[in-house]
Amino acid sequence: MGKQSRQKRRAGRPAPAPRHQPSPDPRSAPAAESSPEELVTALMFVAQRAFQAGDGRAFETAVEGLVERPDVDGFRAMVERVLTANLQNAIADAWRRGWQPADLARVVGRRFGGRHVRLVTDAIAAELSAYPEVTLDPRWPGQLAELEAQVWWPPEQSYLRAWCELPNHDWVSVAPLALEVLALVNGLMPLEQLGPLPGTARPPKAGSKSRPAAEAEPVEVDERMLSRIRALLAKAEATGFPAEAEALTAAAQERMARYSIDAAMLAATAPDDSDRPAGRRIGIDNPYENAKAVLLNAVADANRCRSIWSKNLGFCTVIGFEPDLDAVETLFTSLLVQATTAMTKAGSRTGADARSRTRAFRQSFLAAYAHRIGERLSEITAAQTQAATEEPGGSNLLPVLASRSAAVENTVAVMFPTLTQKSSGAITDAEGWHSGRGAADLATLHRGEALMD
Repeated sequence: MGKQSRQKRRAGRPAPAPRHQPSPDPRSAPAAESSPEELVTALMFVAQRAFQAGDGRAFETAVEGLVERPDVDGFRAMVERVLTANLQNAIADAWRRGWQPADLARVVGRRFGGRHVRLVTDAIAAELSAYPEVTLDPRWPGQLAELEAQVWWPPEQSYLRAWCELPNHDWVSVAPLALEVLALVNGLMPLEQLGPLPGTARPPKAGSKSRPAAEAEPVEVDERMLSRIRALLAKAEATGFPAEAEALTAAAQERMARYSIDAAMLAATAPDDSDRPAGRRIGIDNPYENAKAVLLNAVADANRCRSIWSKNLGFCTVIGFEPDLDAVETLFTSLLVQATTAMTKAGSRTGADARSRTRAFRQSFLAAYAHRIGERLSEITAAQTQAATEEPGGSNLLPVLASRSAAVENTVAVMFPTLTQKSSGAITDAEGWHSGRGAADLATLHRGEALMD
C-alpha cells in the first residue's frame, strides 16, 4: 500500500485514546528471525500497548506490519485467525469484568463510530452464539435484539472474512477497525457485576414449587400492568396537548408506585432469596448529559432507587428492586422524550435581545425540569404510599419499605465502596431554569383518576 493510501486510512480514524501507560519500547519490536506466529502475536501486543498509551505513530506502524505485509505462506489468513480469536477472548473477558453487550457497544460508539459499533456487535454475536439462550442473563437477549446482534455470516467464514467481502470493504480497511476495537476492549476498566455470566444463568425448573401455585397469578398481572404503563407513557409522548400528557404521565406514575408497593408486600409475605436489589445500566449521552443524569437521579429517588453516574463511560448504574427498576427505566425514557420536546420548543424562540436560545438556556431548562419532576414524582409516590397504609393490612407497609430502602443502600455501599458525590454543574441561565420548571408543571404530573381504569 502506498504512502498516500496509508495517510488516507490514518486520517479516517480517531487518534488512540491517551492512557497513563508507558509507550511501547521500540526495542520490543519482533526480531526479523521470528516465526510468522511470533511476529503476529508481537505486533498485536505492540499495537495494543501503543493504543493504550496514546502513541498513534507506534500503533500505525504495528498495524502496517500486520495488514500490509505481503501475503506469503498464508500470512493474512494467520492474522485473520489470530485477530478473530483475540477479539473473542477479549469479549469473553469483558463479561468477566462486569461488562454487558449494551455497555460494550455504547463505549465503542462513544470512542469511535458506527462501523466500529457494528464490528463489535458482530464479535458479541459470535461470542454469545456458543451459549444456549436460557443460560444467559434474562436481560441480555433484549440487549442483543436492540443491537441487532446476530450471526449473519456463513459458518465456514469468520465475521472478519465476511466483512472483507462487503461492498467498499477490504482487508486493509477492516483489519485496523478490528485492531482498534480489540485494543479498546482489552483496556476497559472492570465494572460491577450486575448478573450471571454467560453460560451460568439457570432457568426455573419445570414444576418448581419455590412459590405456592396460588401465588403465580400476580406475575401475569404485573406484566399486564407494565404494558399499560408503557402504553400510557407512549400516548403522553405522542400527544400535542399538554393537559392530556399531564394526566397520562400522572396515571402512569401512580400505577408504577402502586405496582412497587404491591410487589414489596408480596415479597414480605412470601420471602424469596432471589428478591434482592439488582442493578441496571442506562445510557447517558451528550448533549446535556449533566441534566439528563440529574433527571434520571430524580426519577430513581422518587422510586426508591439509587443512581450512580459513570460520566466517562456514558451511563448511570441504577440500584433497586426489580419493580422499581422497571419504573425508573420506563419513566426516565418517556420523560426524557417529553423534556426534550418541551426544551426544543422553548429553545426555538428568540430571547428579548433577539438572539436564539443558547446552550446554557437548554442546559438550565433540562436541569430545572429534572428537579421539578423529581419533586412531583415524590409527591405522587408519597400519596400512593399513604393510601396503601390505610388499607387493610397496610400497617406493615412502612417497615417493609424501610427494609427495602436499607437493602438498596447496603448494595450501593458494597458495589461502590469509594463512591463520592459531586455537583452536577451550575445553573447559568435563569430564564432557562424558570422555563424548565414551568414546563415540568404544565406538561406532566397532575392527577389522572379518569385514566386509571
